[in-house]
Amino acid sequence: MMLDGLYQEIILDHYKHPHGRGLRDPFNGEAHHVNPTCGDEITVRVTAAGSSFSDISYDGLGCSISQASASVLYELLLNRSTADAAGIHEAFVALMQGRGQVEPDEDVLGDGIAFAGVAKFPARVKCALLPWMAFKDAAARAGVDVSSTDATAPEASEVKA
Repeated sequence: MMLDGLYQEIILDHYKHPHGRGLRDPFNGEAHHVNPTCGDEITVRVTAAGSSFSDISYDGLGCSISQASASVLYELLLNRSTADAAGIHEAFVALMQGRGQVEPDEDVLGDGIAFAGVAKFPARVKCALLPWMAFKDAAARAGVDVSSTDATAPEASEVKA
């Protein structure tokens, strides 16, 4: 039970003090996703320079889970190689799709482990995955494939170039 409290504190801290928030130029990939079931939305921009992400920026509206997840994504993936980013992306998606049965690796996911409890609630999983799916699409538009899995984006996500 103490661990759940710590996880909630990490999520709230990222929500109240977001890392990387605010859309920045220049960028070479952008995606806008909307979760119509709850109204959360996010725009993610990436700048892929060589074999790493030299910038990731985002802006959006939504619940504490979706916005904190975007902050964690920024923290985990900025200045990472595209290969490392793909591995971290895959680990986060696996955690979220694991229905609370996946043991998160703190060395890989850092503050992302705080979302382990969220994985037990299917409606909240979509909130946590929203920025990650937008990042995946923005990276693809920048010419970088960061997924080796077939992660399901939130239903009826709206995607804009």
